[in-house]
Amino acid sequence: MNNETLLVIFVALTMVALMVVIGTGCLLALRGPEWWHLSSVGHFTNSLHLWSVEIFFFAMVIHLWGKYFMAAWRGGRALTWITGVVTFVTSIATAFTGYLVQTNFDSQWIATQAKDGINATGAGAYWNVLNVGQMLMWHIVLLPIAIIALVGLHVLLVRVKGVVPPFEEAPARTVDA
Repeated sequence: MNNETLLVIFVALTMVALMVVIGTGCLLALRGPEWWHLSSVGHFTNSLHLWSVEIFFFAMVIHLWGKYFMAAWRGGRALTWITGVVTFVTSIATAFTGYLVQTNFDSQWIATQAKDGINATGAGAYWNVLNVGQMLMWHIVLLPIAIIALVGLHVLLVRVKGVVPPFEEAPARTVDA
C-alpha cells in the first residue's frame, strides 16, 4: 500500500467521522442538555459524538501532515490547501465551543481561563466564552455551517484541480572509478 492510498483512507475516515459528528450533534441538539446528561442513550450519543470528533481530528491531522509533506499547494492548488487549513482552524474553534458547552466544572474553568486570552485578541467583543447560550449557538449552528461550506469548497477544488502529482524522482548519481 503506497502513501497516496493511505492518505485517501484518512480522507475517507475524516469524512465519515464528520458525518457521524454532524448526525450525533443534530440528535443532541434536538433532545437537549437534560437528555444527554440524564439518559443512558443520551450519554451514549454524547460519547459517540465525542469519539467521532477525536477520530475526525486524528484523521484530519494525518491528512494535513501528509499533504504538507507532499507540498500539495503545487501546481495552482494553493486555494485547495488554504481551504483545508481554514477548515482545520474552524474545526478547532468548533471543538473549543463544544468543550465549553459541556456545562461541567472543567468547561467553566476553561471558559474563565480562556476569557482573558480571547479578550486580549479583541475577539471578546464577539465571543463571550462565559455565555453558555452564545457558545452553544456558535457550536451547533454557525461553526458547523462554516465547516460544511469549507469542506464542500475543499472537495470541489480537489475535483476541479485534481490531486497533486508525486515529486519527480531524481536521477541516480553514478560514481566514476
